Amino acid sequence: MLIVLHHWATEKDVAQIKKIIARHGLRPVAIPGAERTAVGVVGNQGYIDDTPFRDLKAIYEIIHVTKPYKLVSRDFHPADTVVKLGRSVKVGGKSPLLMVAGPCAIEGREQIFKTARFLKKLGVPVLRAGAYKPRTSPHSFQGMRDEGLRLLDEVRKEVGILVVTEVMSPEHVGLVAKHVDILQIGARNMQNYDLLNEVGRTSKPVVLKRGLSATVEEWLSSAEYILLAGNPNVILCERGIRTFETATRNTSDLSIIPLVKGISHLPVIFDPSHATGKRALVPPMAL
Repeated sequence: MLIVLHHWATEKDVAQIKKIIARHGLRPVAIPGAERTAVGVVGNQGYIDDTPFRDLKAIYEIIHVTKPYKLVSRDFHPADTVVKLGRSVKVGGKSPLLMVAGPCAIEGREQIFKTARFLKKLGVPVLRAGAYKPRTSPHSFQGMRDEGLRLLDEVRKEVGILVVTEVMSPEHVGLVAKHVDILQIGARNMQNYDLLNEVGRTSKPVVLKRGLSATVEEWLSSAEYILLAGNPNVILCERGIRTFETATRNTSDLSIIPLVKGISHLPVIFDPSHATGKRALVPPMAL
């Protein structure tokens, strides 16, 4: 439920509404606006009876939100969210085009430093590289793990480039957050709710990749976990979905990007590498 206040409503009015919401075992979320202030209500498992609010003069209107996600919805937050990466890089809204590049996995010191310096020279602000690699086969390379994490920390400090890497378990969040600038939740972990809650307790920007077979509702609901835990710095990433097509690694669901941007205020980026699985297709898909 969304409670919209009159433009003349005071802080005392907002406090009164929050108190009533909390009294009913729900959580109030203040949503300041350019013209009006609103208070969102989260924590309900069904319809919310708005009777306790009807006679409050400061209330302009009450909107019942039926979506399973609320904080990520434009119903609760009409304006675009702009996520700040480091000191000067931004993504979302009218921010400049953001480019993120780098190897799938860290394979050694020379490789990662050479790549980072090359990207820095090109003006690419963010290096992506996997220290921990979830693989379909247990026999495949699982990444350099802790050693790879230390290399990422070194490269971001020495080269001066922002670093994003995947975190795979709740127990690793604190450690990984100390060594990188941006946390990534991979497609296979999109519905790892303990992990989502844990990254939600940090203030680090989080790239949330869409699951292989996830619907928009499931994807946004996963983002809701992160915001509900307290972290608003979420970046959605479309990386292709699994279909019957075998000519490419995945099927790029590009239509979903404008659709999601229409119903959610969170920034959306696209991963053409995982979406296609073919080097020659990455540049044209990135355009």
